[in-house]
Amino acid sequence: MSVKQFNLPDPGEGLLEAEIITWKVKVGDTVKVNDIVVEIETAKSLVELPIPYAGTVTSLLVPEGETVSVGTPIIAVDDGLGGDATPVTAAPTSASDDDDEAIEAGKLGGAAPGGRVAVLVGYGPRVTEAKRRPRKAERATPATTAQVNRAFSPAPEPLAPDAEAPEAPEAPEGASEAGATETVAAQPVLVTGDPRATALAKPPVRKLAKDLGIDISQVAGSGEGGIVSRADVEAHAAGVSAGSTDRGDGSAAAGRSAYKAPVFSATGEREVRIPIKGVRKMTAQAMVSSAFTAPHVTEFVTVDVTRMMKLVDRLREDREFKDVKVSPLLVVAKALIIASRRHPGINATWDEAAQEIVVKNYVNLGIAAATPRGLMVPNIKDADQMSLRQLADAMANLISTAREGKTQPAEMSGGSITITNVGVFGVDTGTPILNSGEAAILCFGTIRQMPWVVKGKIKPRWVTQLGLSFDHRLVNGDLGSRFLADIAAIMHDPGQALVWS
Repeated sequence: MSVKQFNLPDPGEGLLEAEIITWKVKVGDTVKVNDIVVEIETAKSLVELPIPYAGTVTSLLVPEGETVSVGTPIIAVDDGLGGDATPVTAAPTSASDDDDEAIEAGKLGGAAPGGRVAVLVGYGPRVTEAKRRPRKAERATPATTAQVNRAFSPAPEPLAPDAEAPEAPEAPEGASEAGATETVAAQPVLVTGDPRATALAKPPVRKLAKDLGIDISQVAGSGEGGIVSRADVEAHAAGVSAGSTDRGDGSAAAGRSAYKAPVFSATGEREVRIPIKGVRKMTAQAMVSSAFTAPHVTEFVTVDVTRMMKLVDRLREDREFKDVKVSPLLVVAKALIIASRRHPGINATWDEAAQEIVVKNYVNLGIAAATPRGLMVPNIKDADQMSLRQLADAMANLISTAREGKTQPAEMSGGSITITNVGVFGVDTGTPILNSGEAAILCFGTIRQMPWVVKGKIKPRWVTQLGLSFDHRLVNGDLGSRFLADIAAIMHDPGQALVWS
């Protein structure tokens, strides 16, 4: 048989690694050219990866939840033609005698503009070769592919879009950068010839057991397939320690029952380590860069939005908006767009390299969205050219796509100004950090009924608070205040939009 290994392709955008999220196939499945076999997550988006070969899946070389470098073999396929196994470093440029099917132009492995080869859906052709660091000599007997497959069989069920991702393994202390590219060593390993070979555990867990002087083969694993976790080792260590101090009069047991450590996790673990990667890592880097590069100023205003709420109710009953969700956020977005036209300086960016302020004559409106993958800020391109109904459709599509984790990098780049809606959480307002490269971000708080003075009388009114953070290099206090006041004026009296449009 001829087994071909498919390596993780270069996703472009300067990204050098990706996390295996969900396998769409299992060992023994038959695949065709360009069948989707895996869903991966880069620091910017989720991507479905097709395979350039036809045949039978012989092994999944990387488990779900593992982060691997570009060029790492992730799946092996038997094409049934015989011959030696051939590791693949790039997708084939055309159909060959070894392929079961011809590859169409534009698909993975097919022809691309400029004579290059398409390697990953949504990212265009590969233009550079990934270089991997040299590996250090093996320090232990490596597990075979078959052993790794057995350790992870049966394969876990795919996660729902809103499900929590499984906890990724903690990196062992002292691990080198070269060790980060080792995909097999990071898995629970069965080492042949070792009396502890029956224990399944990741290297960090084995090291913890060794440091505590515990024979890991004596620890009962609570994970899937009997995998031993850190919590299992720590619990075993606590039990052994308590047992060794028991004088036989029950005092040790009494001491243990007298104090019970508070536990907030359903798994019983006192600490949970969450690896920083993917969107969360990218967001953290962008927020740090923004917070310590742009001098932030935040201003606030409290607005009576009773008339705006009446408008929202009327729009919900209007047949033009029959099939779309209408919320106060839609009116706030339209108010921001109109105010941006009146104050173009708010819709700008600081070009440090060119020492220029770039004023944008368009509005790419960003909407901050909390998703299972972390905070994302996709934007609506040319939102200023849209009608209210078109804007409503675009916002609904943007939010649903983000929650499904399908937002592509292009949809998160090129933004000019952003809205973050903290009101959905019952929060009044905040001091948001600027989306990197933008001059302003508007924080929209919850809408509450409050006593308000109207024509000398106290009446219950719908009231909200707005917070505007802006880059003081680009926006001075006068411009920021006028911009915020215009948004508040439209929200207070939506008819004002007709005057300024």
